[in-house]
Amino acid sequence: MKIALVGITGVPLGKHSVKDPRMDQADKLVEADKKVYAHVDVVGEGEALTADAIVASAEGRLELIIRDLELAETRIERNPPETEKTLFQRIKACLEADQVVSKVGLTPAESQAVDAHAFFTTKPIVVADAPDVAKFDSFLARVVGEAGYISFLTVGGPENRAWLIRNGSTAPEAGAAIHTDIHKGFIRAEIIGFADFLAAGGETQARRANKLRIETKSYVMQDYDLVNFRFNK
Repeated sequence: MKIALVGITGVPLGKHSVKDPRMDQADKLVEADKKVYAHVDVVGEGEALTADAIVASAEGRLELIIRDLELAETRIERNPPETEKTLFQRIKACLEADQVVSKVGLTPAESQAVDAHAFFTTKPIVVADAPDVAKFDSFLARVVGEAGYISFLTVGGPENRAWLIRNGSTAPEAGAAIHTDIHKGFIRAEIIGFADFLAAGGETQARRANKLRIETKSYVMQDYDLVNFRFNK
């Protein structure tokens, strides 16, 4: 996952850990050699159009809205086909109301048409204030959630680790975050819900309490599921 900074200073670019407190809870309940948070790539404003989400200052968000407004106005001035013109007029009205393009309520077909024009605010934009910037890696847990991502956990042995996936991913798709072989050879996923894991006091205890579920390839992952994948190598 790539997150672009707009109008944000004092945050180094590069890989950042997503310091979700649930990872700390899991690490206290399951012994492992190390704890590994999910991570994201933080990039500069120049890569905003290719990022999955944008973290902006209040001024940075306004700057992006103004850029998109100028783009919409330019497209309208070029007298496009009526259907497209109506679409861009809706976008223009939304931006003039200090809202972002992602709030216009576009249909899938309209979204596809808009994507060709490289609007900034079609992406999730999360505004960060000074306290957020000061604790940026902790703030990232909120950012990835608003950007439509969740995490799952693998625990025990070499590491307790959180993995980022898009919300709505199936179990095989989640496995691909670890290795493509898991996706290709997927057999089943052994799942313990995070609430059951906490309530039982650990993975072993949750298994003993019959909280482990066997799920097939159609299973849609839930946030912070504990997972053990079974697959053919």
